[in-house]
Amino acid sequence: MNIPVESYFILSTLLFFIGVYGFVARKNLISILMSVELVLNAANINFVVANRFLFPEYLEGHIYSLFVIAIAAAETAVAISIIINVYRQKKNIDAKSINELKY
Repeated sequence: MNIPVESYFILSTLLFFIGVYGFVARKNLISILMSVELVLNAANINFVVANRFLFPEYLEGHIYSLFVIAIAAAETAVAISIIINVYRQKKNIDAKSINELKY
C-alpha cells in the first residue's frame, strides 16, 4: 500500500499549525510545551518523508530526526524543571501570571 507524499505533508502541516495555535492560544505552560513538541514532530515528519521519497537509499532524514528528538528531549527536561520551579514559587503555572524569572 503506497501512501502519496502529499498526505504526509498535509499531516505535517496540520500538526505544525495545531502546535502554533496551541502555543499562541494556551495559557498553561505545560500546554505550551506540548504545542512546541507538536511543531518539532511536524519537522520530524518532513525530514523522514523528504528522505524516503528523494533519497530512499540514504538515511540522512532519519539521522536528522534523531537529532531533533534528542534536542527536544533536552528542551523538555529543562522546560519541565523551570515549570516545576515556577510552580513551587508561584503555586500557579499560567503563562500570564509570570512577569519575570528571578534566580
